[in-house]
Amino acid sequence: MRAASAIARILRCEGVELVSCFPGNPLIEACALEGIRPVVTRTERGAVNIADGFSRVAGGGRIGVCLVQEGAGIESSFAGVAQAYADSVPVLVIPGRHATSRIHVPPLFDAVEAFRPITKLAARISSPERVPELLRRAFTQLRTGRPGPVLLELPSDVAVGEIADAAVAAYRPVERHRARPDAADVERAVELLLAARRPLLLAGGGVNAAEAWDELAELAELAGLPVLTTINGKGALPEVHPLALGAAGLSATGPAEQMLRSTDLILSVGSSLTTWWMMAPLPVGCPVIQSTVDERDLAKDHAIEHALLGDARLVLADLCAALRARLDGGARPAWSDPRAEIAAAKSSWRARWAPKLTAGSRPINPYRVVADLQAVLRGERAIVTHDAGHPRDQLAPFYETSQPRGYLGWGHSTQLGYSLGVSLGVKLAQPAWKVVHVLGEAAVGMAGMELETASRAGIGIVTVVLRNGVMGGYAATMPLASELYGAHQLGGDYVGLARSLNVSAERVDDPAEVAPALRRALALADRGAPALVEVQTAEEPDLSTFW
Repeated sequence: MRAASAIARILRCEGVELVSCFPGNPLIEACALEGIRPVVTRTERGAVNIADGFSRVAGGGRIGVCLVQEGAGIESSFAGVAQAYADSVPVLVIPGRHATSRIHVPPLFDAVEAFRPITKLAARISSPERVPELLRRAFTQLRTGRPGPVLLELPSDVAVGEIADAAVAAYRPVERHRARPDAADVERAVELLLAARRPLLLAGGGVNAAEAWDELAELAELAGLPVLTTINGKGALPEVHPLALGAAGLSATGPAEQMLRSTDLILSVGSSLTTWWMMAPLPVGCPVIQSTVDERDLAKDHAIEHALLGDARLVLADLCAALRARLDGGARPAWSDPRAEIAAAKSSWRARWAPKLTAGSRPINPYRVVADLQAVLRGERAIVTHDAGHPRDQLAPFYETSQPRGYLGWGHSTQLGYSLGVSLGVKLAQPAWKVVHVLGEAAVGMAGMELETASRAGIGIVTVVLRNGVMGGYAATMPLASELYGAHQLGGDYVGLARSLNVSAERVDDPAEVAPALRRALALADRGAPALVEVQTAEEPDLSTFW
């Protein structure tokens, strides 16, 4: 068979059920012949974002796959792959390529070299015979170790070349392999934990990637440990849990700030602990036990007291077993149960913000939108995500998710418009769940045409646009440009835009109508029809933040 057909058959063997794509790529037709659904987008970046969202929530080792054409197609995909790499999301990107005889001929684009810094593996399928080998390598990288994107470039002459049917038939799906920490390292970590007076468990995105939610909850409950998450780890412990502090990034919950400032030991699991503006500052001089699947993260930005190298699920399971053995043997933690302190801190913090969360003002306060979204989705199987900027900073602290992956936090790269494509991928992976994303006007400008993809493909998501006519917070960074030239201003008719793209939409300017409008949109989405709610909001400068 031809190499393109062989790739499609192997993808099906690996459990791939759909590919996000933008023509042309010979694999689109080959995949369709294998019963793999092509979802054609309006932009290449959107196609990568869809594959990203699919991988984040699909579970069971399922991987999002993206197909684009050579040259301009893969060039336009760079931002999407960079986002997946920054957030450690496994995505398989297969771009086309000019014939092998044209490799290293400028100005033809070399995707392998260009994408190498933002992929786990970037390789070229140099001959049809190498298809099984390179697909096996790709899925091994996608399912093992720190997650991340993989790129396999398919030259046009290779795509039509022949490979023996038997070589393809012999292919077997790649299993996931997990690394376990050294037993002595686990025992040392438990010793340090038992000796601390105010320990704190920091859960990063690696806990969600490893699907280690039960193990995280077990360790927290066994030890009575308060659990803080990074923005990527948000929801790893349901935020209604009495030991949950919520998430901390650029913005943070009050309990997160209070407990983090007073801790004397941080047990970090599944976080790179990279120092930057989207990571809550760690207390200076506080001892850290760092657990990560990637040795490159160990002590990268912080001196650490101890390390546990391994998969988050296995690390947490081993810590539970070792701690339980110590407790059964008579050991007792040095700290007191923190539940009452957490509850008091949460109550005080929510009370301070209640005027904004319940505001009846016009234009509508964006925090009122967050509170109403929370109320409408309470008790539902729902996945909510933010976009970059103030929608993220206002939503992440105050929206409480009651289930793992009920909130999709992201932000190691903060690309405007990402939430739309990623929400489409999420809905494709979990069609029975309600999917809502909240974004501002600048983000709509970056990705709004993908609303048409949602309509055409029957992907029932809800888009909430916070419309205030400005880029929130930017007047402070460019005051003269804003005053003299209105550089921070932007606007548009997003209801009109959505309707022109066959998406149902309505505008809300009365705070009492926010919740009813959300319910109407969700009802449409339940029937496979995407819907948009544009809310006329005020610019809200106040954030719940450390900084």
